[in-house]
Amino acid sequence: MSREEPTPGLPRPVLVVAIALGALLAVSVAALGLYVQYVGDQEQQAREAAQKARRTGPLALPPIPAAEAGTPECAKVIAALPRDLRLGEAPVPRRALAEPVPPATVAWGDAEHDPVTVRCGIDAPAELTPTSKLVDISGVSWLEISEGGRSSWLAVDRPVYVALTVSADSGSGPVQDLSRILRDTLPKQPVFP
Repeated sequence: MSREEPTPGLPRPVLVVAIALGALLAVSVAALGLYVQYVGDQEQQAREAAQKARRTGPLALPPIPAAEAGTPECAKVIAALPRDLRLGEAPVPRRALAEPVPPATVAWGDAEHDPVTVRCGIDAPAELTPTSKLVDISGVSWLEISEGGRSSWLAVDRPVYVALTVSADSGSGPVQDLSRILRDTLPKQPVFP
């Protein structure tokens, strides 16, 4: 008769602890996943709230040197700007500016669109040099300066410098519209007289 040898195995208490630790690990990983998702949702909501705040209410603009902002040329440009600005197919209304309001400055924007600003009479930009790459749009020479997802287009061939600042994804419509206004409002002059 053959005798079966007892098979060695884990003692019952060790087996129970191993199963309990495995279950605890699984629950912990699931809880961590839910927590990470919750934090991600909170961060997304905070980003959306910040974007909404940036797109509504009076727009605060930092002061910049604009010695020519009070000139008759800037008054003509500001008077010629449209009440609504077209961004793609959407008309975007003018937006109030926060105090202190920079002279010769207009902004457009709403909850769906990042702000667009026009400033007239600003000082010559340091980026404008005889070797700067200029772009001609509808007969107006522009210098584009891009930074942080925004582009500033500076009209450099008129009696005053005019800056258009838009979100980088705004398309070319605003700069084309402003080119036509400047072409029809202010005389062309050499970039470097």
